[in-house]
Amino acid sequence: MNLLLLHPHQHLHGDLWQLDERQCSHVRDILGLAEGDSCRAGIVDGGMGKAQIESFKNNEIQVLFKEDSHSPPPLPLSLLLALPRPKMLKRILIDASSLGIKRIVLINSWKVDKSYWQTPNLKADLLREKMLLGLEQARDTTLPELVLAPRFKPFVEDDLDTWAGPGRRLLAHPGDYPAMPCDLSEPVTLAIGPEGGWTDYEVEMLQRQDFACHSFGTRILRVETALPALVGRLMRLP
Repeated sequence: MNLLLLHPHQHLHGDLWQLDERQCSHVRDILGLAEGDSCRAGIVDGGMGKAQIESFKNNEIQVLFKEDSHSPPPLPLSLLLALPRPKMLKRILIDASSLGIKRIVLINSWKVDKSYWQTPNLKADLLREKMLLGLEQARDTTLPELVLAPRFKPFVEDDLDTWAGPGRRLLAHPGDYPAMPCDLSEPVTLAIGPEGGWTDYEVEMLQRQDFACHSFGTRILRVETALPALVGRLMRLP
């Protein structure tokens, strides 16, 4: 936790905020702070600043927080991601959030196991929790916009063009294709398939929406490995 991420319900009055149990444990046991000490903090979807320890009472901690800066700029990259395995999804959402990706669609694919869409890990509060962990890691306050698209064809045909908006549309796909570009600063929508890859039909559907196939070498990578590697090649992190 590199940033105390305060939620609106923790606000008491004025500049005074109440830390939750997890934050109290971090401040007390990891940071070793005492009354009068301060650390970096921010408000979810708000600004950042310093939180000064106002009081320790019965294992409860109250802080004085004042904004002094904005959250870091978002990465100009939107992610269209075939729904990964539930355990992998947790790590991917943390990584995507910490990298500064602010727009994510989890979409179905023929090679995505149908049971993945039934997992409790897709509950909104659990997805939000993982993205918050990524923000805490990267010292960011702006939550990504997350969309679930359990039906591939309707989303691609009816919603994808509007969602992706202007900018380049890149499809990571093994084969005899041009290499992935690098050091882009323009808006990009990146499509990453399941570990078994997109089907020919899915590739054709995405190409109709102006996605261009690009190769990222001959190795078949896990999605959790491919995502940060691709982002690191495509973009310079802010």
